[in-house]
Amino acid sequence: MKKKLVISTGAGMSAESGIKTFRDSGGLWEEYPVMEVASAYGFRKNPALVHEFYNKRRHELIKAKPNAGHTALVELEKQYDTYIITQNVDDLHERAGSSHVLHLHGELMKVRATDDDTKVYQLKPEELDTTPDTIIDGHHVRPHIVFFQESVPNIEPAMELVEQADIFVVIGTSLNVYPAAGLLNYVRHGVPVYYIDPNPAEVPPGVIVIKEPASVGIKILADLICPNV
Repeated sequence: MKKKLVISTGAGMSAESGIKTFRDSGGLWEEYPVMEVASAYGFRKNPALVHEFYNKRRHELIKAKPNAGHTALVELEKQYDTYIITQNVDDLHERAGSSHVLHLHGELMKVRATDDDTKVYQLKPEELDTTPDTIIDGHHVRPHIVFFQESVPNIEPAMELVEQADIFVVIGTSLNVYPAAGLLNYVRHGVPVYYIDPNPAEVPPGVIVIKEPASVGIKILADLICPNV
């Protein structure tokens, strides 16, 4: 029976694919006021602006490709029962071939009904743009994104995964964004924890830090946890 490998990924995972991060220098928050385009308040105030913002993100995403880090995680499925918890709203893990991906902050290529959160729709590559007037199956829609000021529905399933992990890995995150940063607290005692990031944050004693970008760091990780391959 394969051991369970649980991996938490952040913006640094997709940065090598050309996806702009939000918080770094030159990131999206320097171009857009965060509360105007990524909050529940902003969506109520100016839904057209929010739709436009995510339309642009989708057009950028379809031009991007999974990087070597994404494909290296897929390779780990040969040795481990691998689950990915991602803060990213892109679909690069899925496009690379990862089998089990849990999105904490929503999914860019999906929209959902404004009056029924259970009705979620996958957008087609040729139909990426939405507006406040867009109607699907009789419903006005909004980006399938967890805005600031909204709860994170998938945090409890994420906690459960971390509690079951035989190995836990954090990749490309500042560990400043909650509740995702708090997942470290759910790792069972004695379970090895690895943290891959070129500019790592401070971590608790015992966490093994690999100070590299995702693509390089995951190769190092693979050598450490798959020594016989």
